[in-house]
Amino acid sequence: MPRPTAAQFAYGSATVVVTTLALLLLFRTESGIGVAAVGTTALALGLLVAVRLPRHRGGEGTGRTATADAASRTHHALEGVGARERVAAGRSSAPANDHSLRR
Repeated sequence: MPRPTAAQFAYGSATVVVTTLALLLLFRTESGIGVAAVGTTALALGLLVAVRLPRHRGGEGTGRTATADAASRTHHALEGVGARERVAAGRSSAPANDHSLRR
C-alpha cells in the first residue's frame, strides 16, 4: 500500500477539524454519544477526502527523480539507434537520421 502524501495528510486533517467544529456547533450536542457520532463522522469524511485526493503521477514512491525518469525515457527511445546518431541527436535539434551532420 503506497504511503500517503503530505497533501493527503493536510486535506484529511483539515477536513476532520472543520467537520468536527461545524457539526458540534450545528447540532449543539452535549451527550457522549452525540460527540462520539460527530467524531466518527468527521474521521470518516476526512479519510474519504484523503483517499480520493489525486496522487502525483510523476514516479512518486519509486525513489526516482523527474530527471531520472526523463533520462530513462530518452534511453529507451534511443535503443537501436547507432552511437553517432545518438550524439548528433543529443547535441542539435536536427533529426537523428539527418546525415548532413557527419563529416
